[in-house]
Amino acid sequence: MLTKRDLLRSAILAAITATMTKSPRVSAQTSADRPGFFKAKDMAEAGFIYGLPIVMNYAVMYEYAVDRTSGQFKAPFNQLKNEPNVFTYKDTAIVTPNSDTPYSFVWMDLRAEPVVLSVPAVDSQRYYSVMLCDGNTYNYGYIGTRATGSEASDYMVVGPDWKGVTPPGIKKMFRSSTQFSLAGYRTQLFNPDDLDNVKKVQAGYKVQTLSAYLNQPPPPPAPAIDFPKIDKELVKTNFFEYLDFALQFAPAEANEQEIRDQLAGIGIGPGKTFNFKDLSLADKLEIGLGMKEGERKIDEAVANIGKEINGWRVGSIPGDSAHYNGDWLKRAVAAKAGIYGNDAVEAMYPLTRSDSDGQPLDGSKHKYTLTFPPGQQPPVHSF
Repeated sequence: MLTKRDLLRSAILAAITATMTKSPRVSAQTSADRPGFFKAKDMAEAGFIYGLPIVMNYAVMYEYAVDRTSGQFKAPFNQLKNEPNVFTYKDTAIVTPNSDTPYSFVWMDLRAEPVVLSVPAVDSQRYYSVMLCDGNTYNYGYIGTRATGSEASDYMVVGPDWKGVTPPGIKKMFRSSTQFSLAGYRTQLFNPDDLDNVKKVQAGYKVQTLSAYLNQPPPPPAPAIDFPKIDKELVKTNFFEYLDFALQFAPAEANEQEIRDQLAGIGIGPGKTFNFKDLSLADKLEIGLGMKEGERKIDEAVANIGKEINGWRVGSIPGDSAHYNGDWLKRAVAAKAGIYGNDAVEAMYPLTRSDSDGQPLDGSKHKYTLTFPPGQQPPVHSF
């Protein structure tokens, strides 16, 4: 009698066999080095859960700051891109953007030197925030109405290994855990006629390197990088290669050492140059099984986020490194449910996938209305 695992193994074996190249297989490790048939599956499962947010973040960064032909490209690294409009269904790089706070983005390359973010004075009645999110998808800092106030100020963002001195004039310094990092701006839009006022606020946002801020000669540039192309199909087969690439820009924190050691056991990590095509068929099979199981666990956890209220799951799970504290499943759930979500102190996220009759939401077949009884609107401000 075939077990569920046997059936899944057979399905993955068929898929792997169908997609294998005609070139000879070369094992990435000797048989003596291999972690074992079932252990490789467990490592891949843990690695997929750990790595999903990192790979998702890389995919967005690639579309927004690297690939000028992606259709989602915003601007090169260290250049701000204001979006003087609300997002629509055509904006697909981020899972759940909102349409109440027009965005601005800057992807920061912090390898050569820090970056200075300057914000203008903003009317205290108009909410704005600058969320700092690194390659680990940690929200490591906020600038804005709630966090720092509404006055004009300068802030500095530094990489994980920076050891310089914070210069005068900088209100606060923020440290990213990775060498590439995102600053996501949200500026409140009161109504459709308010868009010109939002544009005026956005025009006051400024981004510059520390050397430019200090009017000093810049340091030597960081080495050029050959960023691997990414798309949805490649992620399915090359997931661990993308993770392998991204980890070289993310020094391991203390609570990551165990999972990093596990990943090294299947050839993943800085300097390991993991290549799925080079693995033996047995290793490919077990890694495929592990990824499937990891994905299942994440999806199951996403469906149970927060507290259920009238068919909605209400909660907010994003946060910084200390907030996750090595709970890689929790971090993966936050990314899968809506990467770059705010901390609970900034926003809550009601989520549902079913209509009032319990049927799955399907925008291709139905239109939906969301109705609040009089006097029972949720207590919201800004978005």
